[in-house]
Amino acid sequence: MVRTYRGELQGEAVRVAIVVARYNETITGKLCDGALATLAERGVADDAIEVAWVPGAWELPVVAARMARSGQFHAVICLGAVIKGETTHDQYINSQVSDSLGQLALECELPVMFGVLTVNTLEQALHRAGGNVGNKGSEAADAALEMVHLMKQLPREE
Repeated sequence: MVRTYRGELQGEAVRVAIVVARYNETITGKLCDGALATLAERGVADDAIEVAWVPGAWELPVVAARMARSGQFHAVICLGAVIKGETTHDQYINSQVSDSLGQLALECELPVMFGVLTVNTLEQALHRAGGNVGNKGSEAADAALEMVHLMKQLPREE
C-alpha cells in the first residue's frame, strides 16, 4: 500500500519566527501583516510568534539562522523585497540570500520560507504584497504551517 504524507494548514501548538527586511518597508510591512493575519487565522497564538526586523534582505539569513538554530521554532518565515535597479546589485543579493536560506533549511531540517520578492518594479512588488497577485507573506505563512505538519509525519534518522 502506498503511504502518502500531507501537511495541514493548522497552527495550534506551532511556534513561528518571522524575519523581515526593513528596506522597502512599505512592501515588507504588508508582507509581514499578511503573514501575521494568516497565522492568526490558522490558530497560531500571538505569543507563539516572534518577529525580528533586519536592515535589508542581505541580513535575513544570519538572523534566520539564529532563530532556526535556537530550537524554539517550528518554522522561520523570511520576508523581503528586492527591486531591480539600474545595476546588477539585485542579482547578487537575490542569489546569496536564496542560497543561504535554502542551505539553512537543509542543515537545520526546518522549514525556512523564502518570502522574498525578487521583482523588476515597485508596481510588481505592490501586486505581490496584497495587490491583485495576492500576498506572498500570507502564502509563506501557509507554506510554513503545511511544512511543519508534514515534517512531523516523516520518518526520522535512527
